[in-house]
Amino acid sequence: MKAIYLIPAALLLFLPALARADLKWEQTSVDVNPTVTDKQAVGHFKYQNTGDQPVHFKSVKTSCGCTAARSQQDQVAPGEKGEITATLNIGDRVGQQVKTITVETDDPAHATTVLTMKANIPQLLELQPTFVFWQAGEEPKAKTISARVGKDIPVKELQITTQNNQFEAKVEKGSEPGVFRIDIKPKETKTTSFATFTVRPDYPKDAQKAFYISARVAGAPGAAVPPAAAPVAAASASPGK
Repeated sequence: MKAIYLIPAALLLFLPALARADLKWEQTSVDVNPTVTDKQAVGHFKYQNTGDQPVHFKSVKTSCGCTAARSQQDQVAPGEKGEITATLNIGDRVGQQVKTITVETDDPAHATTVLTMKANIPQLLELQPTFVFWQAGEEPKAKTISARVGKDIPVKELQITTQNNQFEAKVEKGSEPGVFRIDIKPKETKTTSFATFTVRPDYPKDAQKAFYISARVAGAPGAAVPPAAAPVAAASASPGK
């Protein structure tokens, strides 16, 4: 008689295991390649509930405030597909940016999943160096900055300006496409002087970016020297952008 009661009990224990949620991800890591004109990098993480019970999203959190992520729905029915969209605000960022999204669900087999988005952001313009310097009494010869445009970016001209008329600057095209030579020199080196030069490529025309070069003359011994600003290598959007 014990066996008659034990078999149904075993079945009752086994049957709930047959009904389960199972959230499958198409991929948990994506590479995105925004263009130099894009303001955002967007990655898509697709999923499907291959189980026979619904899956509920508890939370979707990103690794930094510059990235946002959202799911198409809070609950995924059995057999249903969807995706989580991750958006990185590019701003002044260049190079590869790696951001993670932590997803928590009530799927016991996959309670926590970490998604990774790798955004490869092209650099519009690289300046080397971004700071030039003259000692007091040094001959006021031009010092050269190399400007190199990013691969496949159609920059044809560079414009350079400064509000300090104690310095002069000249831009010349290099021997190969996308390479420029910037020569900066002071009018004299007896007086302490400091200037910031703004460099603007002619592309993209509708969202110009600015790059900066700092120049400084130490001046005569004992002369007051203004504090040097930190050289700025990254691009920043024009005012109002």
